[in-house]
Amino acid sequence: MLEMTVQMRSCQVANHYVCADAPGDRWISYWDDEGEYFISRIDPQTRWIESVNLATGEIDRLDEAASTDHASFDALLAEGRDEYDFVTLNNFGERVRYQGYDSLAAQPVTIDGVALERCSFDLVASDEAGNFLSRRSGMQLVSRELRLFFAEAETFENAVGETFQSSDAPMTFAFEGEQGFGETEPKFGCDMMMTALPTDTRGLQ
Repeated sequence: MLEMTVQMRSCQVANHYVCADAPGDRWISYWDDEGEYFISRIDPQTRWIESVNLATGEIDRLDEAASTDHASFDALLAEGRDEYDFVTLNNFGERVRYQGYDSLAAQPVTIDGVALERCSFDLVASDEAGNFLSRRSGMQLVSRELRLFFAEAETFENAVGETFQSSDAPMTFAFEGEQGFGETEPKFGCDMMMTALPTDTRGLQ
C-alpha cells in the first residue's frame, strides 16, 4: 500500500510503501528521470533490511548475526544520539561493515507542512579485511511522526580519496488524496544533476 510520495531536489522521487512484511517495515522505491532504479526496505527502527540496485542487479541484506550494534530510532529520539555497527551481505557474496552515528542537532525545519529536525551523521564503510571503502557525512532530516530519515546535504568520500558534495533535501510531500501522490516523474533539479544511489542512509542502513 502506497503511503507517501516525496519529491527531492536532486531529480529523484521516492514512493513509500507498506507491504505484507513484518509489522512496521517499509519499502521505498526511488525514481529518476529515466525510471525506477533503486528499492530499499527498512524496519521500524530504520535499520537497513534489504536493498536492490535495479541497474546492477546487486541485492544487499542485513547480516544480523555479524552485526554488533543495530541502528535504533528509539534510542536516537530518547538520547539525541545513536551509534551503530552493522554488516550487510550481497548476492555476490560480499560483506560490508558500516560504522557510524546519528546525532540530533536541535534545529527544527518545516518542509511542505512536515515537521522535521536536522540530524548530523557519519557513516564509514569497510570490507571484510577492514579496508576503507567510503565515508558519508553531513546532515539529514528526521521526522518523529513518520519515523523516517530524509537526505539533506552530505559529503561522500570514496576509497581513493575523491570527495563529492550533494544536496538532496525533500521539496514536497504528498499523501493519499493529495496532488502528486504516486508520482514517478521527478520535478526538481533534473536539468542540473545526475542521479547516483539515494543519499538517504536509511536506504543503506
